[in-house]
Amino acid sequence: MTGFARADGGDGVVAWAWELRSVNGRGLDVRFRLPPGYEALEGPAREAIAKVLTRGSVTASLTAQRQSAASEIRLNEAALAQVMKAVDRLHELTGCDRPRPEGLLGLRGVLEVSEAIEDETVAETRRRALQASLAEAIAGLVSARLGEGRRLAGVLGAQVDEIERLTAIVAGSPARSVEAIRKRLGEQVARIVDAASSLDEQRLHQEAALLATKADVEEELKRLKAHVEQARELLAEGRAVGRKLDFLTQEFNREANTLCSKANDVEITRAGLALKSVIDQLREQIQNIE
Repeated sequence: MTGFARADGGDGVVAWAWELRSVNGRGLDVRFRLPPGYEALEGPAREAIAKVLTRGSVTASLTAQRQSAASEIRLNEAALAQVMKAVDRLHELTGCDRPRPEGLLGLRGVLEVSEAIEDETVAETRRRALQASLAEAIAGLVSARLGEGRRLAGVLGAQVDEIERLTAIVAGSPARSVEAIRKRLGEQVARIVDAASSLDEQRLHQEAALLATKADVEEELKRLKAHVEQARELLAEGRAVGRKLDFLTQEFNREANTLCSKANDVEITRAGLALKSVIDQLREQIQNIE
């Protein structure tokens, strides 16, 4: 979900640049940094981003700078008339020289600077151009995120392969053979009988059935294999599957925990712990994809 994109634009009066940055996030969180006067762009921009992104913390920044003057200089004739009246009176009283024109223009209030009123058509044309630049930046961000996704797909695929390999190790363990299970059950039942000589036959059957259930991890192995197939299907979809994969890793972890709790053999325990480690790595990587 990480990426960066920039798009520049301008209309001869204003030059601007959009910058989009994206980092990991459970949902979609978009924040804007807009200069004064451009706040109206936030709503359409947020909607445009939400149409193509579903996860990630996105920061959208806009910088805008005027390339030509946007103000008007106007002569305040009323103020100038009052100044000239004062100058004439001063000349009559003192005989001093009258000031030069540039001196008069430098007096406060004689020249007024006002912001030019921009035609609404020009402003609307600029808004559309700004939105077009934003669309360009969004496309660049999506491309950057897709590039990261393609690189991560190989990593995720390798981790799913490792889960399958470890599952196969457990499935093929000699400790799961009928003879090995029967032997372990016999030993455990014998320990129960020795520990409780007064144990009735019905209770003994219950304990034996419980031990047999704990020794059987066939259902966990079947579900792990099914999860592996589903993970590969999701990775091959080429769409936003981050949340689905996030849920799937929870299912992977649940089966691995159950398998480890049932393990009564060193090899199966070792494979189960390795399985949990790979699943944790898979979950961490899935936080990086949409």
